[in-house]
Formats: sequence, C-alpha cells, structure tokens
Amino acid sequence: MRRLIVVGGDAAGMSGASQARRMDPDLDIVVFERTHWVSYAACGIPYYVGGDVQELRRLQARTPEQFAKMSIDVRLRHEVTAIDTSAKTVQVRELEAGTDGMFAYDLLLYATGTRPLLPPIQGLDLEGVHQARTLDDARCLRSALEAQPRNAAVIGGGYIGLELAEAFHNLHIPVTIFEMAPTLLSRTMDPEMGELVASQVRALGIEIHTDTRVDAVIGDNGRAVGVEAAGTTYPADIVVLGLGSVPNAALADASGIALGPTGAVAVDDHQRTGADGVYAAGDCAEAIHRVTGAPVNLHLGTVANKQGRVAGTNLGGGDAAFPGVLGTAITKVADIEIARTGLTLAEAADAGIDAVAAGLRSATAAGYWPASTPMRIRTVVERLSGRLLGAQIVGGPGAGKRIDTFATALWVGMTADELEYVDLSYSPPFSGVWEPANVAARKARQAATRP
Repeated sequence: MRRLIVVGGDAAGMSGASQARRMDPDLDIVVFERTHWVSYAACGIPYYVGGDVQELRRLQARTPEQFAKMSIDVRLRHEVTAIDTSAKTVQVRELEAGTDGMFAYDLLLYATGTRPLLPPIQGLDLEGVHQARTLDDARCLRSALEAQPRNAAVIGGGYIGLELAEAFHNLHIPVTIFEMAPTLLSRTMDPEMGELVASQVRALGIEIHTDTRVDAVIGDNGRAVGVEAAGTTYPADIVVLGLGSVPNAALADASGIALGPTGAVAVDDHQRTGADGVYAAGDCAEAIHRVTGAPVNLHLGTVANKQGRVAGTNLGGGDAAFPGVLGTAITKVADIEIARTGLTLAEAADAGIDAVAAGLRSATAAGYWPASTPMRIRTVVERLSGRLLGAQIVGGPGAGKRIDTFATALWVGMTADELEYVDLSYSPPFSGVWEPANVAARKARQAATRP
C-alpha cells in the first residue's frame, strides 16, 4: 500500500489529504501536525475575539475523529523535523513524549503554512502580549478579555490588524493601531486608498499612528502596561501582533527542496516540487500571478484550499492544474468594506508594466435609495492597451463584493473597454442604472488613452 505523508494539518494540508482520499480509497494517509488543531479557520479568529463567533469549536471545520472516519490518520503534536527526499523518509518528534521516530513515504505533501514576522521589539515576552494565528492564540486572547483591559494596542495595519482593531472597538475597548508604513494596507492597496481607509477608521474612534515604529512594550511586574513608539508611551494592557507572516519553508530548504524567488517552495502547476514524489501547497508555496506571469507567495485561505485540492487530486492519481492567482481579498471594519484584486499601481511598476490608475466616486445603490452609501473604486490599467491590471474598492455595505466583477475580468484578460459594456444587473437598491464597475472601466479606458 502506498503511503502519503502530509506535513501540516491546516487548510492546504487537510484539503489535500481529503481530496487524495476521494481519489484513492486505498492510499495510506498520515498527517503530522505540531499544534493541537487541524482544519481550522484562522481568518475567523478576530470575529471570535470580538464575540461575533461565540464558540471556538465553530472555527474548526473537522476534527481528527472526523478525519479518522475517512481513514486519514491525523497525529497532533507531532513535528516533522527532517525530510530525506532520497530515502523518502521523514523524522518526526512526538512533542508531548519528546521521542523521535522515522516514517517512510511514497508521496509527501509539504503544507507547513507560515511563521510569524516578529520584529525586534523589547517586551514581547510580557504577559498581555498576544498573537492571533492559532486557535490556542484565540483562546488566550478571549481569556485575557475577562480581565477587562482598559486599552488595546494592535501592532500592524494590514488585514489582521484592522480586523482585530474592529474586534476591540466592538467590545468598547479603546484601541490604537501602529503601522510602520506611511499608510494602512500598504502591501495590498495604493496609498490613496490606504489613506481613505485610515480616515474612515479614525472616524469610528479608532486611533491610528502610521509611519510609526513600536520600539518596546512597557511592562510592570511582568505585565504589559503600554507601548513605546516614536518617543511616546501609549497605555495598553493588551497588545496584539498583527504583523503578517513569511512562508514556513526552512524545513523544505534544509531538505534540499528548492525555494523560489519569493522564499516560498517552488512548484509547478500540478503543485510538484523538484523532489521526487514531493508536492507543496498553501502559504508555504509559490503560485503564478495571472497578470504578470511571475511567481508570488500569497497568504490567503482561498488559495491554500485550492492548491491543496489540486495537489490532492494529483497525489490520488488524478490530473489537475492550478491556474494561478490574482490576490483577490476582502475585509471590513464596522460598515467599511475594503477589497482588492490584481496589481496596485506600485506593483505594476515593479513588474515593468507602464500603467495608469483611475479613480471613481460612486455609491452602493441608486442615489435616491435611502440605504445608499458612498463607494470609491480605483482601477489600474495598462497604458495604451487598456488591459485591466487591478482594482481596489472602499465603501459601505454592498461595496466590497463588487471586487469579484473585477477579479473575473482580470481572470479572462479583459480590457477596460470590454468591461465597460458588460451586461451587469441593475435595480435601485443595488446600484445606479450604470453599475459602478462599468463606469470605473470607462474612467480607466479614458485614463489609458489620455496623451
């Protein structure tokens, strides 16, 4: 019987294991996961912290017992410490017992996810300093709230930082966001849109300090009481790190599995690495960007699940190819919806594309509709050709999911003038008679052809 070993039991790993089982009922599948959890929704952690999700178990899609019924052997608190791709063996440490074992494999799926980006800030070991990556982190954060903290600090102004700030805001805990970059969401949105997000988030009463480096977490008797940034001390008895992550590829690198230019594991469109019988998927693996054709490393649950499914299909004897990514993402803070897809203007320039951006002020419904709210769309296109490269949206309820129209257009390689006349739906509660996506495309076409 052939054996598949899966290294890592979250989105990509369990998606791959499940799909491999569907494809091959006779495959021996063993999953090694070093934490206490598998198959959980890390993206839901801020909503558990904020009380939108009441029970932690709701964030776990399936338990090890449920996987056992599929004849998938899940071993928690087991860490793969070495991979010998020539002998096709893995060294595994049972963390609770402190013992090591050797396991042979025929096929291997490397799905180790990411590791946190921890800056050189003094005081990160103080009580009251948290991360929000695992369900154990979520439980600790929720428990810390029982002490009724007076002030919260979130270090990092990306998606996770904004979502955590919303959680504290909803709990009526004063919260301050610290971001080193000049704007929020600096890695995923152009500065104009990041500044728009910041202004709307500040209007909620959330304090934001951009262009600000946190130098230390200040402690008293081993507990966090504040953060020091730019020579000023801000009160904070709960501090959360929302600084993002990097691919957890050190084990692969040490095992001779090639990494790509992004620092993640290099794979082909079948999720195969350069090592015989070894596949990789999820946050630790690269993907091809459909706009640039270049490898990228995106930390998105959607991508991880899809790559895992493709890998599982191929590991189970099928034939599937992963078609690439756009980096489509969405989040919200209170009623502010934030979404993006494709390239920002800066990313287009980095890719060597002569691009231009066009902005549109619009609304989520007809102007006379009572619930209509403002919406801003920024579209990035290639100069002269008008090829769509990316889009960003900030607006009220109903704005964010419009990004999927742009993602679909990017997916099929549309130009702005093609999107301008796509037959999109209309009814006053949902849009004006000219759908904003059509109008944004018109603005982009005009910008692309302007001398």
